[in-house]
Order: sequence, then C-alpha cells, then structure tokens
Amino acid sequence: MDYTRDGATYDDEYDPVTAVHRRFVARLIDSCPQGGTVLDAACGTGPYMGMVLGAGRHVVGTDQSAGMLGRAGTKHPSARLHQVGLQELAFEKAFDAAMCIDAMEHVPPEEWPLVLANFRRALRSGGHLYLTIEEVDRRELDRAFAEETAAGLPAVRGEDVREGTGGYHYYPGREQVRRWLAEAGFTLVDEADERLDGYGYHHVLVRAPEY
Repeated sequence: MDYTRDGATYDDEYDPVTAVHRRFVARLIDSCPQGGTVLDAACGTGPYMGMVLGAGRHVVGTDQSAGMLGRAGTKHPSARLHQVGLQELAFEKAFDAAMCIDAMEHVPPEEWPLVLANFRRALRSGGHLYLTIEEVDRRELDRAFAEETAAGLPAVRGEDVREGTGGYHYYPGREQVRRWLAEAGFTLVDEADERLDGYGYHHVLVRAPEY
C-alpha cells in the first residue's frame, strides 16, 4: 500500500479499530489530565483522535505520510499535525500521554531503542505510553528467515521482507520488547493479547519515570 496515495480512501477500505484498541486508548486518556495533550504517533488517518478530543484532551498527530495526515486533518481540524517519522520525533516533555498503534511492526530492531527513547523524552513526568506489538505465527517467521537467508539477504530473525507481505515488517519476541521498554525506563502498567484472523496484537500500557 502507498499510504500517501491511498490516504484519502483508506478509511473506506480499512477499519483497524478493535474493542481492545478502544479499551487501551480509553485507559490512556484516563491517565491524562483534563485539558492535557496526547501524542498520537504514526497516527494514520486519526481513527482514535475523536476519542481523545471527545474526552476533553488535545491531540498532536505525527505520521510520515502526507496523504494520511491530510485525511486526519479533514476529519479532525482541531488536531495539530506534523509530518515526521517515529525515528525523528524530537519533542521534549511536551505530552501527558502518547500512543503508537499498529505501527511498531515497521520499525527495524536496531531502531526500537531510538524510538522508545524518543517517546520517553516526549513524555512529561509519569506519562503513559500505549503501544501495540503485532504478532504472527513464529513458524511463518522461521520460513521467512530461511527464504531470505537462502536468497542472500542480510536477514534478521523476526523480519519479513518477502513480496506480498505489505512491505518491511519486524516481529520481536515479547521478552525482547520487555527488555527494550525496561532499558528505556518504562514500567509496565497493563497488557493484553488479542487474536485476529492470521495474526494478533500484544497491547502494552507503560509509564515513564517520575521526576
């Protein structure tokens, strides 16, 4: 998918929101004071912005795709939007809470610590962060690793760059995610599993240190 080209029609074809997504977004909003500000990183067309705004909070959306941001801005004109990737986030203690939903699977392993550090820097003292980690059958990842290695690609276990898989994906194990979060200074608040058709999500809510 070309997110910039397809941004205007994305909502007509895809509805990524599940009940578990909504439950965790609601938990995140509750952690944010009235009138506070939530960062929606890799926000796409802004499917969760209405929840944030409707609860009396402000929202700032970031995404690499101009097309997706254009659609988000049409739906939510009061949202502040910035065209920037997760790796380039440079906010300093600007947000009471942050979320990154259905996007971390596009971040390669060597950049996970950088992105988590960007989130921590962006959050105010004790701010909460909600992440989704997409999961697939590990046997499928073993097949991808074998195929990519056989093709002479510099493959990393957990990556899937095969044609027809929707572009680059990386699926870290849960223990690795927990280590990265702990190294970034985050403390686990809540987590949940969600199984869907052929894949699933591990939903994680964490808290930044207080200072």
